[in-house]
Amino acid sequence: MLAKKMLRDISKHKAQFISIFLMAFLGVFVFAGVGGESVGLEVNVNDYYEETNLADGWIYSNYINDLFLYQVDCLGATTQMERQLVVDSVADFKNDPDITLHFVENNTISKFYLLEGEKLDIKDKGGVWLDKSFADAKGLKVGDNITFEFENYSITKEIKGLGYSPEYVYHASSSSVIPDFNKIGFAYLSYKAFPEDTVPYNVLNVKFEGTSENYNELLSYHMDGYYNSFVERSEHTSVSQFADEMDQHRMMGDIFPVVFILIAMLILLTTMTRIITHQRTQIGILKASGFKNRSIILHYVSYGFWLVLIGSILGLILGPMTLPQLFYPSMSATYKLPSWDPAWSMNFVYVAVLMVLMSLAVSYYSVKSISSEKPADTIRPKAPKVSTSGFVEKFGIWKRLPFNIRWNYRDAKRNKFRALMTIIGVIGCSALLVCAFGMYDGMNDLKEWEYNDINHYDSKLIIDEDATQAEIDDVADKVNGDEIMESAIEIESGSVKKSASLLVLNGTDLITPTDYDRNHVEIADDEVSISQKMADMLGVGVGDEVKWHIMGSDKWVKTKIDKIHSDPVSQGFIMSADKLEDLDLNYTPTSIVTEEHVDKSYDGVKATNSMKDMTSSWDELTEAMWLLIYILIFFASLLAVIVLYNLGLLSFTEIEREIATLKVLGFKTSALRRLLLTQNLWFTAIGFILGLPVGYFILDIMWKSSGDSFYILPSISLTNFLLTAVITFALSIIVNLMFSRKIKKLDMVESLKSGE
Repeated sequence: MLAKKMLRDISKHKAQFISIFLMAFLGVFVFAGVGGESVGLEVNVNDYYEETNLADGWIYSNYINDLFLYQVDCLGATTQMERQLVVDSVADFKNDPDITLHFVENNTISKFYLLEGEKLDIKDKGGVWLDKSFADAKGLKVGDNITFEFENYSITKEIKGLGYSPEYVYHASSSSVIPDFNKIGFAYLSYKAFPEDTVPYNVLNVKFEGTSENYNELLSYHMDGYYNSFVERSEHTSVSQFADEMDQHRMMGDIFPVVFILIAMLILLTTMTRIITHQRTQIGILKASGFKNRSIILHYVSYGFWLVLIGSILGLILGPMTLPQLFYPSMSATYKLPSWDPAWSMNFVYVAVLMVLMSLAVSYYSVKSISSEKPADTIRPKAPKVSTSGFVEKFGIWKRLPFNIRWNYRDAKRNKFRALMTIIGVIGCSALLVCAFGMYDGMNDLKEWEYNDINHYDSKLIIDEDATQAEIDDVADKVNGDEIMESAIEIESGSVKKSASLLVLNGTDLITPTDYDRNHVEIADDEVSISQKMADMLGVGVGDEVKWHIMGSDKWVKTKIDKIHSDPVSQGFIMSADKLEDLDLNYTPTSIVTEEHVDKSYDGVKATNSMKDMTSSWDELTEAMWLLIYILIFFASLLAVIVLYNLGLLSFTEIEREIATLKVLGFKTSALRRLLLTQNLWFTAIGFILGLPVGYFILDIMWKSSGDSFYILPSISLTNFLLTAVITFALSIIVNLMFSRKIKKLDMVESLKSGE
């Protein structure tokens, strides 16, 4: 019988219970969906790293001979090592694509992952195992021949296999932020394929015990001067880029479902409170008929339990099945993994179970007070709350205030819980909207800042490594361009060591460093400027001294920081060519920037990229991020609709008797509408104002999870503020108007007699 009653009640209040079901479903759906995608990425890449035995670190040196191997082995922490010769080459194609060649001794660390063809054979002199992405872009297949040119050598090899490498999950050239596999690739060869008898190994892949910090200290202490640099796994470009991507997705998957779950519990609490208040007499009759308190409690607790349970189970099933498939196509164009499968985590189940338990607790809280009353007391309507004059009402101005304001103030004071729940609901909605639009603004601002405010050139010509200075100068004159130098560096301050970038401006005004407010930062010829984010990560400021070296060189230099600039995507140093020379380092131009649109090829120029190409590459790189933002905006708006509708319905129901009384006293429908609208706007305004800092806080967490390269500070623009305000208040007014129509249809006799 009670089960039938529950079904009738759910049918009668279907709008509220559908909302509870949707919020429970959406909370688990988003958490398990985005979580299934991020956990899937983590599981897939970790399995890939484990299967290919990715190195724990890479030691770069020009002296990796047998003695060097013996010294590294004597460190004690080294468990496995393998040396390679890694060189940059140019493949024999029209556009001279860059191919990184790996001449390996045994291929036991950072192994080539075979997809097609034969397994890598260390004894094979004539074979090459090629990057599958590059092969697909060039239409190459197993059995074809390919020629590589490097360091005055030209070698032609037969393609024996195609595959991936764990060191190239993310692989982009210096001329593009996303991989263009027509222009870049990698290849693995046996050390016997090297054209000379003696192979000049320059990279040592190592596996070690303990932390990377301890291993780095061992290297520095025992072998300082014998190696150029040590790169730990987390600092490797491919590993760190993919890790940053996973962190962004994981953070979004963790934060936003929490808001959905809390709002679901809020709606359940308000709905159950309303139902139990309205069914007070029914509960008294059930008690008088012999039903025990335990049966009544279980009856009302089951309302939310079944809906939340079904919604959670559906979310657990559908989330990992659907949302990951939205992200993987765009991500697989940028990152290369052998498999892209969503993964399950017990955390999804824990969240679903927690939501179900919370629904039980919320429902129990709603019914526990009335269940302990005597049947005779329960049958009678609950005595109205006695309203006393408060501090505000004792002021003389109180009597001069309009009736609308005085009535709403006293109603809110009598129903503090309802007022609080309404405000909390609006806070959640506005916070999510602020965060969603803040991320949208941030991504647009980042692009505008980098490609308009800092860089003012139209074309960027990437100089060939073999180009002479005369050729570089000749091209610069022909295109009316400026020569610059860009290089990867490593900066050290105290115990902190970070990979960074070096930009050497040779008097050009086509690249203008800025501060965070996008004001131009003037860097004198004798000054060194560090990016704000790098300074924060290193814990340094103006006047401090740091140690750094160019990757591939063992020459460390100390530099005093003179200025701090801000850059959204590149973190490191900016200095002049004169300053670089003063530090006894060679100024070697790597690019030419020009205001002209260059579409011709020149001797000594490896590639030419227009600003349009670079912005398009940026859009492709951030495609997955944009998708997350759009999903967030959609769910935030949906949340606002559901929450405001339910809270509006609750408010109208609770004051139905008061509205009927005012109507009997002669208040017109239009005046009563204004009465309800005023209170609704009060609560919406308070929730909106409090939601702004909450949204800012969530936005700050999101941007901090964007990795070491991106520098974005959270901000709430005027557009963001207005959009959030318009959506929140518009929905609030629309919902209020929906319930205002019920005033006309209000049965005054029934409403007033309900108190007898």
